[in-house]
Formats: sequence, structure tokens, C-alpha cells
Amino acid sequence: MATLEEKLDKIRSPNLQSQQQTVVVLNAVEETLKEQNTSPTPTGYFAALLALLSQSIGDGKGNGNKELTPSIVYLLDTVTPFAPQPLLRAKFTQILTLLAPVLLLAGADAPLLKPSIGCLESLLLAQDSAAWKLPTSEISPRRAVAGLLHLALDPRPKVRKRAQDALRKVLKNPPPSPSLDHPASDLCAETAMTSLSDLATKAAISKKQKKPSAGEHDPALIHALQLVKTLAAASGGWPSRNLEALCELLLSIAKGGNEHMTMAVFDIFEMIFEGMADEVASAKLPRLLEIISEMRPAAHDTQLLPPWIAILSRGYDVSSQIEPEETFQKLPDLFAMISEFMDSSSHNIRVSASECLISFVANCIPDQVIIEPSIYDEKTLEKIAKLAEGLISVKYQAAWMETFNVLGAIFDTLRWRADPIMRNVVRTIGEIRGSDSFVGKKQADEVIGRAIRAMGPPAVLSALPLNLVKPVKGETGRAWMLPILRDYTCNTSLQHFRTELVPLSEAMFQRVLDHGEAAKTMEIKIYETLVNQTWSILPGYCDLPLDLTVAFDQSFAEMLADLLYKQVDLRLDVCRALKSLVESNQAIVAIDDGDDLLLQSRVSKVDAQKNLAYLSGFSGNLLAVLFNVYSQTLPQSRGPILQTINAYLSITSEKELVETFDRVSTMLATAMNEASNTEGKNKSQNSQDKTPSTSQTLMDLVITMSAYLPRQSFGALFNIASLIIVKNDEPQLQKKAYKLIPRLADSDTGKIALREQHGELGNLLLSSADKVSAPARRERLAAMAALILFIPDDSLHFIPSVLSEVVICCKENNEKARTIAYDLLVTMGRRLEQAKGKQIDNSKVPHMPDNAPSVSASIEEFFTMVSAGLAGSTPHMISASITALTRILYEFRESVNSEILSDLVQTMDLFLTSNNREIVKSVLGFVKVCVISLPTEMMLPRLQSMVPNLMVWSHEHKGHFKAKVKHILERMVRRFGFEPVNKSCPEADRKLLTNIRKTKERSKRKREAAKAQGNEDDQQSTKRRGRFESEYDEALYSSDDSDASDDSDADMPSTSRKTKKGGEAYIMEDEDEPLDLLDRNALASISSTKPGKLRKAGKKKMKTDMDGKLIVGEDSDGADDDAMVVDTPGEQEGGGVGAYVAALKSKDAGRRGRGGRLKFSNKRGQTDEGDDEEMDVDEKDVSTIKSHVNRGRGGGQFRGGRGRGGGMRGSRSGRGGIASGRRGLGEDKKRGPAGGFGGGKVWKPKSPGRR
Repeated sequence: MATLEEKLDKIRSPNLQSQQQTVVVLNAVEETLKEQNTSPTPTGYFAALLALLSQSIGDGKGNGNKELTPSIVYLLDTVTPFAPQPLLRAKFTQILTLLAPVLLLAGADAPLLKPSIGCLESLLLAQDSAAWKLPTSEISPRRAVAGLLHLALDPRPKVRKRAQDALRKVLKNPPPSPSLDHPASDLCAETAMTSLSDLATKAAISKKQKKPSAGEHDPALIHALQLVKTLAAASGGWPSRNLEALCELLLSIAKGGNEHMTMAVFDIFEMIFEGMADEVASAKLPRLLEIISEMRPAAHDTQLLPPWIAILSRGYDVSSQIEPEETFQKLPDLFAMISEFMDSSSHNIRVSASECLISFVANCIPDQVIIEPSIYDEKTLEKIAKLAEGLISVKYQAAWMETFNVLGAIFDTLRWRADPIMRNVVRTIGEIRGSDSFVGKKQADEVIGRAIRAMGPPAVLSALPLNLVKPVKGETGRAWMLPILRDYTCNTSLQHFRTELVPLSEAMFQRVLDHGEAAKTMEIKIYETLVNQTWSILPGYCDLPLDLTVAFDQSFAEMLADLLYKQVDLRLDVCRALKSLVESNQAIVAIDDGDDLLLQSRVSKVDAQKNLAYLSGFSGNLLAVLFNVYSQTLPQSRGPILQTINAYLSITSEKELVETFDRVSTMLATAMNEASNTEGKNKSQNSQDKTPSTSQTLMDLVITMSAYLPRQSFGALFNIASLIIVKNDEPQLQKKAYKLIPRLADSDTGKIALREQHGELGNLLLSSADKVSAPARRERLAAMAALILFIPDDSLHFIPSVLSEVVICCKENNEKARTIAYDLLVTMGRRLEQAKGKQIDNSKVPHMPDNAPSVSASIEEFFTMVSAGLAGSTPHMISASITALTRILYEFRESVNSEILSDLVQTMDLFLTSNNREIVKSVLGFVKVCVISLPTEMMLPRLQSMVPNLMVWSHEHKGHFKAKVKHILERMVRRFGFEPVNKSCPEADRKLLTNIRKTKERSKRKREAAKAQGNEDDQQSTKRRGRFESEYDEALYSSDDSDASDDSDADMPSTSRKTKKGGEAYIMEDEDEPLDLLDRNALASISSTKPGKLRKAGKKKMKTDMDGKLIVGEDSDGADDDAMVVDTPGEQEGGGVGAYVAALKSKDAGRRGRGGRLKFSNKRGQTDEGDDEEMDVDEKDVSTIKSHVNRGRGGGQFRGGRGRGGGMRGSRSGRGGIASGRRGLGEDKKRGPAGGFGGGKVWKPKSPGRR
């Protein structure tokens, strides 16, 4: 909190003219204090201001100096909180006597009332218990509170809020006394209740009499409710004596049906409950809940019952936090009371009741009851289960959908305690779900799924057996449960899978085998699906199983290994299961709170560690199997296997890990030798063989293992890397070798190794620079980026050693390689900035003399290093250096000194005069970044030379130079203004700048016109979204207005289509079937312009007569069923002749103009015929069209084709559209929207032979 002196200092330097009067008064007070030799203490200020206020008020009727009073009261409000409390108690009567006329004055302004309220607040906070006992009739604190209560209902929001805040603060800080409530809380409660009751009565009478002004009391009623809410929040709920009356009043207001009032009532109850959540006020809670329960509305009161249920739900939620055990014991009675409303005919009541029951179950059952229930707790749970079972009886059939939500919540809360008390519920839902006529199958499936998650598959399947292998007579099979088991099974007995589901899978698979090699029937396909669905449940059983050490034995591991080898379709599920075994136990070990068994799902940390130790015994053999399977799998399917290998490597013992690594390394060496010996053969095979080579597969495994290897194995690991990195004849293998360094950087042991071996790895990267294949460039840069983070301050020479390679990579064709090169430049700069002042030994940098002097690391030195490339011998090197400088300039523009920046800009200005386009293209990017990001004072002097040099390239059309220069000039105009740029521009080239200025002004006028018409939202919605991956890319490549740095951005026009980087494409697809992008005809459904709205095609089945012949032209069921309709069904007069008649009558049909010539409308889908563009057509052409239409009617004879075309699938709408609709019988190809022959063009029919 600010001190008094700080507050007064703020007043002495006002920001507003209206505060000048306060400054004058403060200066006068301080002058008075100086004259009286009184120190400027809070007491001195208080006494002086009080005397001044007494003079200002005058005769006590508010007729004093009205201009001075607000300033004096404002200063008094500032000083009073710092005045001693005994002084405030002594002067209470005097101050209240002075302020009372102000507070009660009808025309008092808010600037006077607000500080007056503040003074009263400070005075009331200082009063003791004795003062609060004085009655309201005397000048006492209670009278002041009454004044505040009056102001708390003021129609002015700021005054009302200030008064409510004051009341809240006073009631929250009672004087020391044994009572729970503040001495004034009863007064506040009664006054607020009286106001609320009066207003509610008036509002009800107005509404009953249906007066036109029925809503006039609503604002005042809302204000009164706000006051009640404030008091409820402040006084720890509500004074106990007034609770019953308040509840009754609030519920009657909620009954009114006004949703704003109802929400305000909810908020008040929420505040009351919140205030009772602390231990001091919690004694009132049982009484409040009792009162609310007694006010139970009628069973079919749709207005009052939902809010009453919601309030009850919230109340017991608070009760469960304060007294969890007692609330839990009441739960069956509460559950029974609310359950009665589930058979209500009102949907709202049913929903409210179900949500209340869900809240009871979720909040009122303590965790301890689930973990270790007493006998009494178990009986309580049984009662709840019995009540829940009653909810799925026929009586509550209308509420079954809501009931399912309640049952799901019960399963989620009871967890494993739901078995066996909820088995009957599961059985009943299963029977309901099995009925063909039942429509809520999806909801029932979810409840059964939640039961599986809570009780486990053994309990659910005992109530609802699958009946697939040996069906029980009279019971149907429940194959529909397999997907539910897959989605919800977890934390259960793995042994159950082995005893129940493995035999099921074997039985189904045997039936598939018995079928032999014959063509698969539908039945066999179903059996195969059942096998796949059965094994898809295994990952759920392996998610934190309760009996891992018993169920996962050698025989089960062998079965899984056999499946991995033989059943390719099941590999994904088996790998997920094996991985889940490890990761679910590791998640338990990682939990911080080791005692929360509910969070750990009955598996303690100790058990989880034992499970991992047990699994590590199988890891060696499982890894061997997974390695073999990995080598036999195609690259696109290897991901899950590699993740599983990763999981088991994390639990493998160090000894076994080293042995496995040694074996894989030996095999890799052998594979590489064989590959080099049979190099010619392999090259001829690689084109056809899709499986990667053995050496690539083994290298993948080495990389995966590297993060878990102990330090003693790193020597061998780096040897492997050093051998493979130089093999530029095998790019894929080289890429994998470079991936080792980033992989090691992810593990703690690997980080230590990189710090220790940074020298050797750095030398390896330097020595292999000339052996890098193009595909491995990106991985090499990533390896450098990972290594630089671990380089110590005495090895900074590595950065200049590799810098030239990184700079050249800024011009790589591969976009990802370029991005990494840019990021690596930034990383290097930050590393040198971090090591500022440390020495870089240039004698150790290749290609530099041995006596090269050392330099001090800094960001300026980094700029110098990169700038060295500007002296390169090739344009490519110079261009790359300029691109690199552009990137680091943008990143470090604020930390590098201005001299370096100025020299750099001057140098680039010279490069603009180069004749080489590659160099100039890079310089243009640099200039754009300078214009956007460098300080204005640095760039303005450079415009004299930069603009003329730029204008030279504005006449060059190759490589979009003209567009780039124009865009840079636009940015200059926005940043520096039109005049400075125009002054620097040569006279001959000023036309371009004039064009930019006029375009800008035109755009501004359009925008203002659109704003005047209220279309500014449309313009904003069309603005560019974020299309760039980084700020640098946005600065370099963006061409939208929003990138500019000053207010003039808004004046610039949006980018034209020509300057966009890449166009837009539209996909036209069927509503029923998405476009297959792999189809060779997919390109025909992609348009460069936005297609018009496609008319919906209707699909109808062709009719046949007794002989099976197609019937065409008859319309027994309505016009839409005619197979000859070409246009959209329902919009035309049927098919056949009707289509012809519609074509002649439609707005697109021909009209005879003057001279007897036919004219056709050129408008698409519009009714404004007055503006139609028309084109003349010879009558000969029209007669040809008519003859084709007549042929298209078919005359009841089917003439080939594919039957009814439905409607036009896709009309040609604008350029690039495709007429993809089917043709009518006997018709030639048409272009134009479905419906008539219009659509903007009349197409002459081709001869039938040219289809």
C-alpha cells in the first residue's frame, strides 16, 4: 500500500485539469501548517482539513462553498486511513455531522459522494464495540451504516459500487467480540431484506397487472440483489437469524422466471455458501441447508424446482468440504429425495435432478471411503447402489438418458468398490442395450464402458458374458462389447485376458484356418475381425495390471513374441501392450505423492518398482525379438516398434544393455563390410527392395540405444559415428550417424559425454566437412546446433571453424536445412554473447595462420566473422553471407552497437549497385529488414543513396525485382513518410512513388466509405492471419499492411493478388464422399478460383417393370422420382417434358428482342433481369438445341448411359470450375449451372461422335 506522502505527491502533479482545484487546496493546507509550525503529519493534515471542511459546509445545510467541498473531502478521504484510530473515534460525531448533509443532499454529485463514502469507511473501521452498541437514533456508527446502505442502492453505478465496497470492508473487519457476526450485520441484513422485499412485491404486482411499465422495477431489484450479494460475501454467509427469511425471499424471486434475476439469486446463494466454507462460519451451514430443504417446491413446479435443486447441490458440495463424513452418511436420504424428481414430465426438472445427483456422487463420497471403507460405509454405498438400480426401472423410462449420466458418475466415483454392489445395474443395462428397439445404444455403451473401467472386465463379463465361443441357449452374442472393452479397459487383472480372451481368439482363428485357402466368405471376414478386436483389448489389460508378476510369465511372453513374428496385423496392438506395461508403472513411480492410493489405482510405488524390476528380466529376450521384427518391417510401420524398444531399453540393466550394444555394433560392422563388398549388387537391388538395408536398420537401433548407454560405451559409439560420417556414398546411413549427437543431448548421461568429448566430436565434424552428402546436410547442421550448447569458453574457436559452412547453408534448396542454418546462426550469436570477453583462439581455426591473434568474444565480433564472407570469390558465397547477416541483424539489432549497424547498412548500399542478380536479391531482403526494424534516425540519412540504388532495379522484371522494390518503397513511405522518400528519389522514377501514394489514398477512401456503411468488420475478417513460422520470416516475406511500424499502416492498401506468395486453391467435392487426392483424376476437382455454390444432387433408384426392364418417364410418387430429371430435383416441373417446359420458361431461357433475334441472359443465378448482359444467338443454333432437348426426353425408351443423373454434381461457377454433373440421356456435354441452358454462355452442341 502506498504511503501518505506518495499519495500526496501524486495529487501535487495532476494529469487532469479538473484536479487543479485539489492541488490549490492541498497547497493552502500545507502553507497553513507551515505558518502554524505544525509538522505535516497525518494528524496535522486531518485537523487542518476538518477545520476547512467545517468552513466550507457553512450553515450545515449544504449551502457552503460547493466548489471547494469536493476537493476538501477528497483530500480528507486520502488522509483519514493514515490518521490515528483514537483520533478518528474522538472526531466521529463531528465528521459525521459535517458529511451527513452532503450524503443526504438530493443533487450531490458523484465526485463529492465517492470520497465522502471513503471517509465514512475509514471512520467506521476505527470504531470499537462500545460505539457500535449505540442506537441508530443517535449520531453513531449505525446511522453511518444506514447512510451507506441508502447509497448502495443509488442508480449511479460508481457511487453504488463505492458504497458496496465500503460496506464489504466494514463488515469484514468487525471489532473484537465473541460474536461470529459484525455488530452492524443484523442492521444491514434487515435493511437490505426490506428493500429487496418491497421491490420484489412492486415488480410482482406490475407483472400481474400486465402494465406497460412492468419492467421498470427490474434495475432497482438487480441493485438490491447486488447489495444482498455484497453483504453475504462480507458477513461470512448471512446473519443466522435472517437466514430463513432471506432464503424464502430469494426463492420467490427466482420463481419469477426472469433469468437475470435467477442468476443473481444463484450468485447470492453461491456467496453465502462460499462465506460458510471457512471454519468460523461453518456453524451456520447445517441450519441453512435445513431451511432450504424445508422450502421444497411442488414436484411439478418447473419455474422454481430447477433453481432449488441447483442451490441444494451447491450447498451439500460446501458441506462435504467442511464435514465429509457426516455429509456422506446423509447421502442415501438426499439421493432418494432428488431421485423422486427423475420421473417428472418436465425435461428441465429431470436434467436438474440428474446433475444434482451427479454432483452428490462426485463431491460427497470421500476418498477414504473408497480406499478403506468401514462396515457402516459399505452399507451406505449399498443403499446408494440400490437407489441407482431403481432408476433404471420402467417408472423412470423417460429419464433413462439422464439416468445413464448418473450411473456413469457413480461408476467413476466408486471405482473398484462398484463390484459387486453395481453388478445388477450392469446386467440390466446390458439387457436394455441388447434390445433391437432401444434407441440409446450409444449412451448405454458409454455406461457399460465406465463400468468396465471401474469394476474391471472380469466383473462386467460375469454379468454380461460375450457368448461367442459357446453361446448359452436363449442368449444372444455380445460381440458389440469388444470395442467397448478396447476403449475402457485399464488397471485390471491381466490373467483374465489369458484365461478368457486368448481362448476366444484361438477359437475364432481356428475357424479361419479351417476355411483353408478358399475365397473368404463374409463369415470368415467376421471371424478375422473378432480376432483383431480381441487383441486390440490387450493394451488396456497391460495398462497398470494388478497381477503383472503372476500373469506375465515366460509362456505369455513367448506367445506375444510368436504373434510379433507371424501376425503382422497384430504387431501394433502387441507393441502398444508391451510399451504400456512399462510406461504405466513408470508413471506411478514418478508420482510425487506416494501415499495417494486412489491416484495410484491400487498399485503403490513399491509395487510399481517391483513390476519394473520383474519386466527388466524379460527385456533382453524381448529386445532381441523386437530387433528382429524391426528389421523385417517396412519403414512406414516401424514407429511403434521403435517406441517399444525405447521403453524396454529404459528398464534394461546396464550389463545387459552393454552386451546388447556390443552385439548390435558387431553386426553393424559385419553388415557394413558385406555392403562394401557387394556394393554393385546392392545398388541394383535397392531400387526394387523397399526394406532398408541391414546397416541402416542396425544404425537405427544404435541411435535408440545411445541415450541409455553407460559412459564406458561412448568410446565405441563415437567410433561407429566417426566411421559412418565419412561414408558419403551412403547418404541415409550418414544421416543416421549425425542424429547421434542430438539424441545424446536429450539424456543426462549423454550431456556429460558431450561436455567431455566436445573436442573429439568437433574435430570429427570439421574433418568430415568435405564428405557430407546433400541429404545429410540438415542432420549435420542439427548436430552442430546440439554440440555448440556444450562447448566450453576455451573452445569457442569451433564457431568460426564451421561458420562458413553454416553461412553457405543459408542458400540450401532444402527449406528445413535453411531453417536450421538460420537457427544455428542465432544460437552461435547467443553463445558468443553469453561468453562476452572470453578469448577465441584463431590459430586453431582451419585455413587461418598459426600466428593469428586471438580476439575477444562478443556479438560485434560475430558480425565481423559473418561479414568476412562478403569478400567471397563467388556471387553465391556473397549472397549467402548477406542472407546470414540479414538474419542475425534482425535477431541482434538491439544488442549490437550502432557503429557496426551503420557500417553494415553502408556496405549493403554499395552492393545494391552490383550487376549480379543473386547478390542484389539478398540485398533487397537486407534492405527490407533495415527499413522495418532499424531506428529511424539511422535510416533517414541513408535514403539519399539507398533510394536511387533501389530504383535502378525497379525496371527489372526478372525474379520479381520490380515487385520487391515497390514493396520496399511502400514500407519506406509508411515508416518515414512520403516526402523524405520522394525527395531522395530520382525525378525519372517518381511515377512509381506517385502511384504508391495514390493507391494508398484510394484505399483509405474505400476503407472510410466501408466504415461509414458499417462494413469494417468484414474488412477486418479478411486481414491476413499468421502465415509465418517466425518473426524474421514475417519481416522478410510479409507483404501485408499489419507489419508496418507506425499508425500510417492503416492507410495502406491490402496486398494485390499478384504480390501474394502462391495462389489459393479450392477443392470441389461431393457431400457424401470426400475427394481422394491419390486418385489420378483428383486434379480435375481442384480449382484456382472459388467455385459457386453447388446444387445438391439427388440419388433415386431406377424403377423396373415385371420383366425387370427399366421404367422411364412415369411419375407415381411425385416429380422427384423421375429418372430423366437433369436439373436439381424439386426445383423443376418434373422430368422429361417437364424439364423441357421448365427450360423454356426459366429465367435463363431465350427471349425474342427487336428484329426477332433471340437473346439469352448472361447472369448466373440472379433475378435482376434489368441488368442482364445479353448475347445474340442465331435461330438455327436454337433449333439445334431444341432438337437435342427433344432427343433427351427419351420417349419412355432407355438409350444407354448410367441411368438418372440426379442433378449436376458440380456446376461450373467462374473460371476454373468443372462441370462434373452427369448428362441426361441423349444430351451432349453442357457447361453452366444446373437449371436451364443459361449460366452466361450458350454452348453449341457437338456431334454425337465427339463425346
